[in-house]
Amino acid sequence: MTSSASPTHHHGPGHHHEHGHGQADTGQDDALAAVLDLDAEIFAPYLDAVTRRVAELAGGGVTHVVDLGSGTGAGTFALLERFPRARATAVDSSPAMLARLAESARAKGLDDRVSTLETDAGTGLGGITDADLVWASASLHHLDDPAAALSGIRAALRPGGLLAVAELDGMPHFLPDDAVAGRPGLEDRCREALAGLHAGQVPHLGADWGALLAAAGFTVEQERTERLELRAPLPDAVGRYAHLVLGRVRGALDGRADPADLAALGTLLDGGPGDVRHREDLVVRSTRQLWLARRS
Repeated sequence: MTSSASPTHHHGPGHHHEHGHGQADTGQDDALAAVLDLDAEIFAPYLDAVTRRVAELAGGGVTHVVDLGSGTGAGTFALLERFPRARATAVDSSPAMLARLAESARAKGLDDRVSTLETDAGTGLGGITDADLVWASASLHHLDDPAAALSGIRAALRPGGLLAVAELDGMPHFLPDDAVAGRPGLEDRCREALAGLHAGQVPHLGADWGALLAAAGFTVEQERTERLELRAPLPDAVGRYAHLVLGRVRGALDGRADPADLAALGTLLDGGPGDVRHREDLVVRSTRQLWLARRS
């Protein structure tokens, strides 16, 4: 489980990785890390606004933050900046992602404030019982049993502690409807095909987390849905982000989508004039949700 989103297998940018450690997996980790880092860069104003909202509700007494599904650490480091007296435990099931995060912490001079925990959050949080804040960004929908996982998160929080659940609605939108001649609606069809794939692989994507949190004994204090849209002039990072995300989409849909649509996706990725890294008509749209809930 890694935080921040996947177009192919969960959250927006893309990243579930319960796997071994061969060369191919290293390449997958590299690609996923790049997606997560680009997502954090492109949507930095949103992350800043969300962590500010979390800090306002959590108050000034936060000394232990848990980042659940930490990925490359965008949430970890944003929260450490918000809470200068806090230490953070970064939790992920991928040792490669945790190693990257630990190296980033050293580079930022934060290694004395960051520890890592390699575990599947569905099996508990390693005896943590003193967390003031648990941050779960694009990670909870990966869990097989949300009720059991939320029970474990509740046990990790001190009484009165805060849980922030951030989710998104799948892959971002990038393309105009006529992005590929002769294939109108290409991106919408890809999203529909991914939704069918996700229904079996990540059935809790799009769940009503407000109801699940209440059933687990949390008091939901805030719930927000924001529709983000970024238009030209866009930073160069957007083209690279779209290329990585759509590449993951194409891989996920190989053999599961219309071959003509897969070929059309190929023209957006092949380095030619229609490649998303060269286009000036991209618009990034993403719907993101936030629940802030307190352990009673």
